[in-house]
Amino acid sequence: MRTTTHDTTGTTDRDAGRPAAAAAADRYRFDTFRTHHMLEDLRYRRSDPAPGDLVPAFDLPTLDGGRLRSDALGARPVLLVLGSRTCPVTRSGVPRIDALLDEYGDRVRFVLVQTREAHPGDVITQPGTAQDKLAAAAAMAADLGVRHEVAVDDVDGTLHRALGTKPNAAYVLTPEGRISARIHWANDDRAVRDALEDVLRGRRSARRSRTVAPLVRAVGHLPAVVDRAGPKAARDVRRAAPPMTVLARVSQWFAPLPTDRRGPAAATVLAGVVAAVSAVIAVALG
Repeated sequence: MRTTTHDTTGTTDRDAGRPAAAAAADRYRFDTFRTHHMLEDLRYRRSDPAPGDLVPAFDLPTLDGGRLRSDALGARPVLLVLGSRTCPVTRSGVPRIDALLDEYGDRVRFVLVQTREAHPGDVITQPGTAQDKLAAAAAMAADLGVRHEVAVDDVDGTLHRALGTKPNAAYVLTPEGRISARIHWANDDRAVRDALEDVLRGRRSARRSRTVAPLVRAVGHLPAVVDRAGPKAARDVRRAAPPMTVLARVSQWFAPLPTDRRGPAAATVLAGVVAAVSAVIAVALG
């Protein structure tokens, strides 16, 4: 069992006396989504906080004027979800988290934390100041219809970086601030539900959350997300993640379906096409 030592308390201003820290913060607040960001989103580092660890210390403002503090979480477990308005998985996950809120809201504290924008563009830009980030959080809450508490990480993403910078991860915390479960994508509502049941029953979660299936579920949201963010966001995604772009375009063929089902439908079609082409090539070469 590890104890993480990252400290995210303090103000939202950059620490000008620490050039290395300032440089890391600048890299965190990217304006252009690149391939390495996508690859980093797909796996955790061994050093990232995991179940059994204490959550990195934090003291964050909330949109209702309160504070969210790691040393004063309250009497209930906490579901801490990371997200942003330009993250398609966040958009996919909010209705699912809301459904869990209806079921568990009297026993679990639900909090969505505004992090950096996953796909900044010309219209929805990367927040550059504390005030910008508060405004981004308010816009996210309004746009996505968030019904639970919203907190705001500092402009340098100190908490987000300490947790591993996944765009829409979810953490189930005990009232003492220990991580009971870590879910890679918060739209994996089955994994989130299991984790909530575990913490309420005093069990440590052993189930591993999925990486690929929840991401495919969110692909149908990608076209609308980058459209809202602005043309630059769409260009960046095309350059950084061509396969994801193709999958998102094919998902638009299934517009009559609910948005969460378009990505899996597109993936099925593309898998069928690849299988058919492979069969033709095998016959031709045989």
